[in-house]
Amino acid sequence: MMPMAPATSPYQLGNNSVRRIMFMVLAGLLPGIAAYAWVFGAIILVQLAIASVFALAGEALMLKARGKPLGLFLGDGSALVTAWLVVLAFPPLAPWWLTAVGALFAIVIAKQLYGGLGQNPFNPAMIAFAACIVAFPALMSTWPPVDLKAGFGVQLQAVLGLLPRVDAMNGATPLDALKTALKLNEGNASVPSLLANAEVFGHFAGRGWEWVTAGYLLGGLWLWWRGIIRWQAPAAFLIGLIAISGGLWLWQPDAYASPLFHVFSGGSLLCAFFIVTDPVSGCTTPRGQLIFGFAAGILAYLIRVFGGYPDGVAFAVLLLNICAPLIDRYSQPAIFGLKGAK
Repeated sequence: MMPMAPATSPYQLGNNSVRRIMFMVLAGLLPGIAAYAWVFGAIILVQLAIASVFALAGEALMLKARGKPLGLFLGDGSALVTAWLVVLAFPPLAPWWLTAVGALFAIVIAKQLYGGLGQNPFNPAMIAFAACIVAFPALMSTWPPVDLKAGFGVQLQAVLGLLPRVDAMNGATPLDALKTALKLNEGNASVPSLLANAEVFGHFAGRGWEWVTAGYLLGGLWLWWRGIIRWQAPAAFLIGLIAISGGLWLWQPDAYASPLFHVFSGGSLLCAFFIVTDPVSGCTTPRGQLIFGFAAGILAYLIRVFGGYPDGVAFAVLLLNICAPLIDRYSQPAIFGLKGAK
């Protein structure tokens, strides 16, 4: 009898199916969503439902057209992750049709037309945000104030288009408010005085937004602890953002906000743990993830402070998505046994 051949690697198999990973990411978003609902109201749950329905419907139609099995791909949770990220990037009182357009654009255009999960070169949620803020800049730039005294019924009517666009229900994000105030005062007002006197700002960032971003931080750290994401991309993104914002803040504290303000404002922590960690549109090598995250943090700051948009996270990520294959190419470790291997 021939001796039994020894088992070959891998010797340990993990339960890392696409479905499990996607639903873990959805679970990681829950602390931020809970804080979002507490600060802005339960209307965010309606927006999540709208986006989820349209994302799944768009995915089903595209899978049907491509002759793919519906059950296998609809149940992997990837469409839901994209839908939820779209909602968290959009204003909570955006019209229902804008949320639907964003979800459909992310799934149909940015994902399925490229071949589906694993084939898309760009982050679908960021593509949807970029397309909608260019096409509908007014709707994508109006956010409700934290102290808005409007019940769930009034907010629901606003989302469904049953109420006129009331100025009291429209506002700006802390990033946009600070940028606009500095521009209007033309250097006659300092950042510390603006942060201390405006209602939209809290202890160190946006009032209420500090809790939302803290929820993203909590969920992101939990994903890292469970091994769903690596540390390289989130850490590098935050280091890049802190490095450039900290340098300018130390140079001119009256003209530039502190790193703490920029980390806990806008989509910084959502991007750090849930966007730049995308394994499809981001980098795959450890060194590549460090480069990708660091460059995204630098670009996000430059766009939000010196560019034409209040938050540059989406455009920074999309620009780095273009560079991801090149970064991976030149950050691959040497192959053992070949010349130059260590």
